[in-house]
Amino acid sequence: PGHRRYADAMRPMNVACVRYLNTAPLVHGLESVRGLTVEPAAPSHIAGMLIAGRADLGLASIVDAVRGPLPMVVLPVGMIGCAGPTLTVRVHSDRPFEQITALNADTDSHTSVALAQVILRERVAAAPQIIDYDAREGVARQPDAPEPHAMLLIGDKVVTDPPDAERFPHALDLGEAWHDMTGLPFVYAAWMCRAEDWENAERRRELESAAAMLERQRLHNATRLGGIIAEVAPRHRWPVDLAAQYVGSLLRYDLDAEARRGAEAFIARAAALELLPPGPLRFAGAEAPV
Repeated sequence: PGHRRYADAMRPMNVACVRYLNTAPLVHGLESVRGLTVEPAAPSHIAGMLIAGRADLGLASIVDAVRGPLPMVVLPVGMIGCAGPTLTVRVHSDRPFEQITALNADTDSHTSVALAQVILRERVAAAPQIIDYDAREGVARQPDAPEPHAMLLIGDKVVTDPPDAERFPHALDLGEAWHDMTGLPFVYAAWMCRAEDWENAERRRELESAAAMLERQRLHNATRLGGIIAEVAPRHRWPVDLAAQYVGSLLRYDLDAEARRGAEAFIARAAALELLPPGPLRFAGAEAPV
């Protein structure tokens, strides 16, 4: 209800998004929204889908708004973020964090890799070598990579298939560490589109209509969150009570002014450390459906 007048006026729009438990408040039910075609993908693949034209909008890692070959515009219609512990973005280490010299980094996320580097450098003056790590298979991408002494893991697997706590006794929740350092929320991912499309008047109307549908779905899902969690948590092998705390209390989904300040602060800190090109992040203005 309420979507049809948007869908009738636009061509079908391809939306790329992640299928972790944490995206359910944003994407649950989108398959039934007229005018949208939903393509699931790993977070690190979504920016490439936007660049290649395989998606019109994507729930992409926030760093991909500034570091890709094409400029992106962030739409203020939902995010994956936090203002404290994230639970599913963690560094696990067999030694104190200041002694980390190499970090096997989960290739599913671009933002979390940059966040880990910012926190380790600013908190304990550690600048480890980053080794691409296929966390699903438990293998490094480089064939000669040493056995990991520290790992950055993201997503459901942090909870459903955690590292051995005896082997990796040191754990750092990156959302909590960021909030402790800055007092600001952290934004892992947000809906975005190609800037060149946003600057085209006809395409912008289509994107505004699609973004309005995404926002309506997010707000609708917020009214039935308990039922959504009860439905999707078992699929992801989460205990329902823990999933309810994670999605309902720990995470944030509204890309409000405070969250934007957090995102801008992160991009600026990462750029100062030469982990990212200098920003700025470009947010859609007041003409976007917010």
